[in-house]
Amino acid sequence: MRNFQLPGRSPVYAANGMAATSHPLATMIAIQILAQGGNAMDAAVAACAVQGVVEPQATGIGGDCFVLYAPKGRGPVMAYNGSGRAPQAATVEWYMEQGIRSIEDHSPHAVTIPGAVEAWARLAEDHGTMGLDKLLQPALHFARDGYPVHSRVAYDWLRAADILSRDATTASIFFPRGKVPAAGDMHAQPLLAETLSRVAEKGRDGFYRGRVAEDIVAYLNSLGGLHSMADFENARGEYVDPISTAYRGFEVVQCPPNGQGLTALIMLNILSELGAPGLDPLSVDRLHLEIEAARMAFQERNRYVSDPARVDVPITELLSVDHTRRLCACIDREQAMVSLPQIQLPVHGDTVYLCVVDRDNNAVSMINSIYTLFGSGLTGPTSGVLLQNRGTSFSLDPDHVNCIAPQKRPMHTIIPGMLKKDQNIVMPFGVMGGQYQPMGHAHLLSNFLDYGLDIQESIDLARVFETPEGYVEVEDGIPEPVRHGLISRGHNLIRAEAPIGGGQAIWIDWKKGLLVGGSDPRKDGCALGY
Repeated sequence: MRNFQLPGRSPVYAANGMAATSHPLATMIAIQILAQGGNAMDAAVAACAVQGVVEPQATGIGGDCFVLYAPKGRGPVMAYNGSGRAPQAATVEWYMEQGIRSIEDHSPHAVTIPGAVEAWARLAEDHGTMGLDKLLQPALHFARDGYPVHSRVAYDWLRAADILSRDATTASIFFPRGKVPAAGDMHAQPLLAETLSRVAEKGRDGFYRGRVAEDIVAYLNSLGGLHSMADFENARGEYVDPISTAYRGFEVVQCPPNGQGLTALIMLNILSELGAPGLDPLSVDRLHLEIEAARMAFQERNRYVSDPARVDVPITELLSVDHTRRLCACIDREQAMVSLPQIQLPVHGDTVYLCVVDRDNNAVSMINSIYTLFGSGLTGPTSGVLLQNRGTSFSLDPDHVNCIAPQKRPMHTIIPGMLKKDQNIVMPFGVMGGQYQPMGHAHLLSNFLDYGLDIQESIDLARVFETPEGYVEVEDGIPEPVRHGLISRGHNLIRAEAPIGGGQAIWIDWKKGLLVGGSDPRKDGCALGY
C-alpha cells in the first residue's frame, strides 16, 4: 500500500467496465460509450478518435494504428496492423537520383499513407456494435466546438513551436491568435471537423477517396512527394498472427513485425534468463541489467525487424532459448558493455495508447500515433489533416532491412501489449514513448510481476532509457546514489529532457470479477470505471 501522505495515485477499481487513456476527455467518452451499451471496441475507437483532436501533438487521423483484441477476454488474441505504406513510386533509386541520402523528419518523403482511419472503420465494422458514424461524433464535437488544452499537451505544444511554424496551414491551426495555446485555453479545428464529418458519413472512403485524399496528395506533390490517389485508394490494414513469449508464468502477447513488439519479447527473454536482482526496483543492479538487456534487444531490432511482406524476419530464432542465452552471455552484471557484440543467428532460409475492458471482458489494447511531436508538421490545406512522419524509419541504404521500397511498411515503434494467464487475458497494457516502448513494456511488467508493485505504482516508477546515441536518459525520480552507481558501472547518464513515455493498463481479476486500472501521471489522462 502506498504512503498516502506522499503524492501519487491509487489504482481505479470497477466491476462493469473500464477505460484508461492518456487524456481525461478520451477516457470520459470511452466510459460514456460503455454505459450506453457499446462494447470495448466501440469505446476504444471513439476514444482514439477524440485523442486525435485533443492530443494533436501525438496522434490523429493522419497517423497509424495497431490493435490487440481479445473477445470475451479468452482464447486466441487477434492482432490488427493498421500501419501505412510508402508510395508506389518510392524506389530507393529515385531518391539516389535526386541526391537524397536520408529521409528528413519534416519532408513530404517522411509521410507514409495513413492507416488509422482504415483500421478504425474495419475494427468498428468487424467487432463493434454502434457504427463508425456514431463513434466519431464526440471527436467531431471537440474539433468543431473546441476543447480545453490540458497541461501535458500544452507542454509538448510549446516544445514543438518551431516545427509548427514551418507550414502555413499547420501554423494557422496550431498558433491560434498567433501563439501556442496555454493550458486551459480553448482550441478548435474546424477544417478537421469537416473531414471527420465526411468520414462519419462515408466511412473509410470519406478519407481515402474524394476531396480529403485529393487535398493531401496535391499538397504533398506540390512539395515534391511521390504520393498518388491510387496509394490512398488501395490503403488496407490486415489481421495478423500475434507473437508471444513466456515471462514469470504469464504469456506476453505482441503484434508481429513491422512493429517492434518483437524487441520487447527479446528483452523479456533476456531478463527472464538473468533473473530479477534483489528486492529494490530502483536498485543499481536492477537498472543496470535492464539497460544492458535493452541494448542487446534494440540491436537485434535494428538488424532484423522490418516489413515481413518484404523481408524474412526470423522471429522463432530470435526468441529461441539458445539465442537468448547467447545474448545473456554478453552481459556483465558489474560493467556496461563498451561496444555491442553482434550475435549471429543459426543459418535459416510521440503516440497515444489506450485500453478498454467491458462488462463481458472484451479487451482492447490500442495504440495510435503520428510519430514525433506533431508528426511531419505538414497539414492538408483544406482537410486539416496533420500527417505522420513514419517514413523517417526507412533507410536509403539498399542493403538495409528497412530500405524504402514501393508499398513497403517501415519499422514501427508503436506496440500494444497484452498479458495472458492460461487461456485468460489478465491485462491489456501499453507504454508510449517512441523508441522507448519495448523497454517500457519490460519495465512495467517487471515492476508488476517481479517487484510486486500495484498496477499504478508499476506505471509511475521512475524510468531510464538507453538512447540510440549511447546515452542513458534518467528521470528525476532516479535517486542520486543510484545515478552514481550506474555511472560507476560505465553508463553515460544524462537528465531526461522530457518525461519518458506514458502508459496505461487494466488488470482483469477473474476471481473477484473486478477490473483494476492505472494511467500514467506523465500524461494528462486517467483510468475510470463504472
